[in-house]
Amino acid sequence: MAVFFVFLWLIFVRKISIFAIETTLMKKYLKLLRVEQWVKNLFVFVPLFFSGNVKNLDLLSKSIFAFIIFSLAAGVVYILNDYNDIEADQKHPEKRRRPLASGAVSKKRAISILIGLIIVDVALILFAQFYFHRPIWKFAFIIAFYFVMNLAYTFKLKHVPIVDIFIIAIGFVLRVQAGGYITGIFISQWATLLTFVLALVLAIGKRRGELINAQVSGKTRKALDGYNVQFADIALSISVTLAIICYLMFTLSPEVQQKSHSSIFYTVIFVVFAFLRYLQQTLVYNRTESPTKILYRDRYIQITLVLWVISFLILIYFKHSILNFNLL
Repeated sequence: MAVFFVFLWLIFVRKISIFAIETTLMKKYLKLLRVEQWVKNLFVFVPLFFSGNVKNLDLLSKSIFAFIIFSLAAGVVYILNDYNDIEADQKHPEKRRRPLASGAVSKKRAISILIGLIIVDVALILFAQFYFHRPIWKFAFIIAFYFVMNLAYTFKLKHVPIVDIFIIAIGFVLRVQAGGYITGIFISQWATLLTFVLALVLAIGKRRGELINAQVSGKTRKALDGYNVQFADIALSISVTLAIICYLMFTLSPEVQQKSHSSIFYTVIFVVFAFLRYLQQTLVYNRTESPTKILYRDRYIQITLVLWVISFLILIYFKHSILNFNLL
């Protein structure tokens, strides 16, 4: 009997060990794909949200498809970028922990995953073409352009000052355009400009953080030779100002006023607060984290974003209820 229980215990331990190994490997692969950065791909839902069509299940399913396809494409780009930067990342205080730089994932395995992601992405695009019964060649072109642009960024353009941050900003615009093309929802010029300058704020903030770190550990990017902290501060202030102006113009545009309550421009209060909080974290406290990490950790910005989303939901999706209430 004792032998039997020992045998069962060994099987249990083996299963636990296999599960632990598989879990560890999965964590490494997810880290390789930078899944935490996929929050950027939520921009594909922007056309759906602002058009007041979130409750449209057909359009929602198309946006979800766009999110998945864009996330896999981004995963391919991240693997290529890390593969190309292994030596540079190994010298960086934080990036040296990345799976390829640390050796946690081999080059051969990374290439295998990359090829697999490309195959799955292409298959999903073909499936979407068949499933949605409408041509999505514009959406496919956006994905292809995003991939080619980031190839150029990975191997050359990320070392060219100003061009590098513009490519990052264009990447966000492509996400919004992809969401618009796959759903057939019109995207206004102000929405496009707002996305661009907002992404520019994030890109400049990231470069500023790298500059602060470089003062301690040495520069880790060739493109940083074309920046300094003073330039980054000025560029950040200009971009934030443009973002607020674009947001105001967006909320006052005829198509937005028609689809929502006329008071929607008051939501700029949340936008201004969020930007000021971000500037405070960046300029006053010298937080050198990427904007994405600040978003994950800063409770003030998180609460502001939640309030902004709730107010937008009310003003767009409950417009008629508000109007009826005002008439009472």
